[in-house]
Amino acid sequence: MLSLPALALAKSALPTPAQAQVVHTRGLDFDQFTTELWKDAQAKGITRTTFAKAFADVAPDPRVIATTKKQPEYSKPAGAYVTSIASATNMREGLKKEAQYRQTFEAVEKRFKVERWVILAIWGMETSYGALKDKWDGIRSLATLAFIKYRDPYFRNELLIALRIIQDGHIAREKFATSWAGAMGQTQFMPTNFVDYAIDFDGDGKRDIWTSVPDILASTANYFAKAAGGWKWGVPWGFEVMVPKGFDLMKSRATFEEWRKLGVTRADGKAFPASGDGILFFPAGLPGPAFIVTANFDVIKDYNDSDVYALAIGTLSDMMQGGSGTTITPWPAGPTQLPRDDRIVLQKKLAELGYDQTRFTAHIDFKMRDFVRAEQKKYGLVTDGQPNAALLDRMGIKRQP
Repeated sequence: MLSLPALALAKSALPTPAQAQVVHTRGLDFDQFTTELWKDAQAKGITRTTFAKAFADVAPDPRVIATTKKQPEYSKPAGAYVTSIASATNMREGLKKEAQYRQTFEAVEKRFKVERWVILAIWGMETSYGALKDKWDGIRSLATLAFIKYRDPYFRNELLIALRIIQDGHIAREKFATSWAGAMGQTQFMPTNFVDYAIDFDGDGKRDIWTSVPDILASTANYFAKAAGGWKWGVPWGFEVMVPKGFDLMKSRATFEEWRKLGVTRADGKAFPASGDGILFFPAGLPGPAFIVTANFDVIKDYNDSDVYALAIGTLSDMMQGGSGTTITPWPAGPTQLPRDDRIVLQKKLAELGYDQTRFTAHIDFKMRDFVRAEQKKYGLVTDGQPNAALLDRMGIKRQP
């Protein structure tokens, strides 16, 4: 525990025996961690009073540590995850919110050039349009992740920025509730996102992503307008496609016109957009559904770096515009996503083999999928770019316990 003045916090609690089990991690105890953190915080202008109040009675949270190993994007079959989010209930509630805040959405679209449907989908996904409230102590959660060096130094930096947000008066320490990973507000901004993208859209002088719907919607649109190259107005995030028999699956990138000439068709029978390009994507591998996704898909992934998350957001946004929400090709029933630890081991193996693999966070991008295709071809496997246990076995990679 910190040797700082005891400042009572409404959401603080002394460590339980279970919490005490993680007070020593990687040769560093929590006292040492906070002592070192204070030096960084002080250098960034955080006062001793802010720091002391933030960390009063804070200990590492074992629930946070456990959650890092069981995120739903990895544990659920891809189709089950997508359909659980892109549901009729979420669609209906989204349409109600669109009608309720139509004027605000019109103003947001005019300024940021981001369609309301993707903003609604994010809002519905993250907090059921504000109905779900964060219940985790934000400082404790971020401190736990920083302490165990989870995705280090990302969460350490987020923790320092969170202290600044509290010190600047955007939210009181005792009200600083977040997700288990420190995301906050109705569309779940990380502290850095708040600093970079939060907008005062209702004109009250505050950037309020917790209670002001205009600020929430505009801040989310501002994120999409600026992140990952920026949202492209009028461009679909992607769509399901049908790939002709005998198609060379090593082909992963082409213009829409090239895809059409290669015999790839949209599953909904519509024409490809008149211009642009897309990436062929098998999120659950074959024989699951195939998609062609655009740069807007990457913008959604910038918000949450998960393929199935982006698919769920895209599908829900389509449903609110009259889409069916279902795929023509059925989703596989069983798990098709490698566990997080297996993904990381594969990423390291690809780097060892000379591929330009520089990410070791378990998140899969399309560049990595092309590397996977090359390895699948080497071992005579289906070259769908979806890493699976069969590929790990052929590459001599031991599955993680």
